[in-house]
Amino acid sequence: MADPAAFLNVERSLTGRRWIARGQAADWQSTERSGLALSQRLGLPEILGQVLAARGIDLEAADGFLNPTLRASLPDPYELKDMAKAAERLAAAVMHGEKIAIFGDYDVDGATSTALLHRFLTAVGGKPRVYIPDRMAEGYGPNTPALLALKREGAAVCVTVDCGITAFAPLEAASEAGLDMIVVDHHVAEPSLPRAIAVVNPNRLDEDSPHRQLAAVGVAFLLVVALNRRLREEGWYASRPEPDLMQWLDLVALGTVCDVVPLTGLNRALVAQGLKVMGWRNNTGLRALSEVARIDEAPGTYHLGFLLGPRVNAGGRVGRADLGTRLLSTEDAGEAASLAAELDSFNTERKLIEQSVQEEALAQVERHADGPLLVATGEGWHPGVIGIVAGRLKERFHRPALVIAFDEQGIGKGSGRSIAGFALGPAVIAAHQAGLLVNGGGHAMAAGFTLERAKLDAFREFLTARAADWLEGGEATPVLSIDGALRPGGATLDLLETLGRVGPFGVGNPEPRFAFPAARILGADVVGENHVRCQLGDADGRRLKAIAFRALETPLGEALLKARSLPLHIAGHLRIDRWQGNEKVQLLIDDAASAQ
Repeated sequence: MADPAAFLNVERSLTGRRWIARGQAADWQSTERSGLALSQRLGLPEILGQVLAARGIDLEAADGFLNPTLRASLPDPYELKDMAKAAERLAAAVMHGEKIAIFGDYDVDGATSTALLHRFLTAVGGKPRVYIPDRMAEGYGPNTPALLALKREGAAVCVTVDCGITAFAPLEAASEAGLDMIVVDHHVAEPSLPRAIAVVNPNRLDEDSPHRQLAAVGVAFLLVVALNRRLREEGWYASRPEPDLMQWLDLVALGTVCDVVPLTGLNRALVAQGLKVMGWRNNTGLRALSEVARIDEAPGTYHLGFLLGPRVNAGGRVGRADLGTRLLSTEDAGEAASLAAELDSFNTERKLIEQSVQEEALAQVERHADGPLLVATGEGWHPGVIGIVAGRLKERFHRPALVIAFDEQGIGKGSGRSIAGFALGPAVIAAHQAGLLVNGGGHAMAAGFTLERAKLDAFREFLTARAADWLEGGEATPVLSIDGALRPGGATLDLLETLGRVGPFGVGNPEPRFAFPAARILGADVVGENHVRCQLGDADGRRLKAIAFRALETPLGEALLKARSLPLHIAGHLRIDRWQGNEKVQLLIDDAASAQ
């Protein structure tokens, strides 16, 4: 390990961040001591102990963290309020042959939740009917015409998944029409709940469950566990096989990772086991999607979040909203191949649309990037990409960011992404309650809403005032957390294999990031449209391949291209680079700072 002191003094890097030791803002030595104790007591490599210590994992929790299991993590689903009511009503619908409607959202969490329920209900002899609203024509969540149409089709009960917690008027109308409503959601609730026979949501204000960080698909899986138990108690499996619920954990992993919820506790166990199931490639749709995404290795969270998820999302963003759910539900290989190719094409189209909107939004917010909140608005922007653009703005400026697309009638569809310290979803709900929005909701890190153009300024002022408390009247310097220091020659395949035991990685359990103090940049050039690749060299003559994505024409990219063997502190993540049957370690550069 290299001396960390050289880079922990970085106060403002080329991306404007301050570098700190993960878990300890200044006390690197404390983390090293804790890590050494863990490694010695548990017989682990020293660097693994340090990474665990940086995440606050002590001796008692280490084994469970390194070996997450559902047996140890899965709660009794009946601990959630209204779960017993939901399971009882759905069991009755299955046993009596009633039609069950599933009203899902069009994003990955909604698609996986819907496909999970569809697969389970079909397996136990139910009669499910899936409905995914069109983003452009119907917007987000349940709407009255759709629910009433499902009732006319013969649906006796309707389950909303990943939506519904704030759909007061539509659920009221559906209930009045005789359609039994069950809400399965995870978004932050208001003090009042919608009219339904059951509202299952760990983020109900009256809920005392510790599992508030579940994605909707995680809540849906608990519903499946409860419903399966109820059917077993009723003797439903006396004449038919009981399904193995574990076979659908690949869907749970995909939705959990793509909804960017913390990969800790129960979520960590669901994703860890789900990745194993996905590796078997038994889901026809996921197998076809993996083929078009050219995934030929054991899947990890990177593949789910950056290769599979965006393609599932593409149908709801710029194509047909139900494509993702259809793909994840089908058993027909031919249909799966066709749907996967269609989603892949829509994903390419989505990238082009996103780039155009991002350029316009960036030009707007750069003039006000020193404020506590970023807001970009545009006429005719595609609502399907505004969430992605908001995320890009948030990452670039380290500010909560809202992007709003207005139509010809002056109605804006908005999406926001936030940062630690500012809970965006509750703020949007408060704005709705204050009469500033047509509707809105979300969770701490993301939100969606609809507003009238005349109320834009008041809405902006409302949220800006709340976000200002996060800044506390001054400029907040974002930080970059570092797990350890390495020399280029220390970045080996064996090291990556060791670090893999800390996965799966995501929010709440980030991929380990390492600093390379005073590294020399060798042979930097531009690849693709705007990526900068190079090699890091050390005094022993060993080299490490490295790349900085989307870095061209940024301070980071310019520094790498102009370094010419001058030392730079470099920080980033290590990945395996597979090419023509060979495996080498590559560094994905996150940041750099002057070493002089």
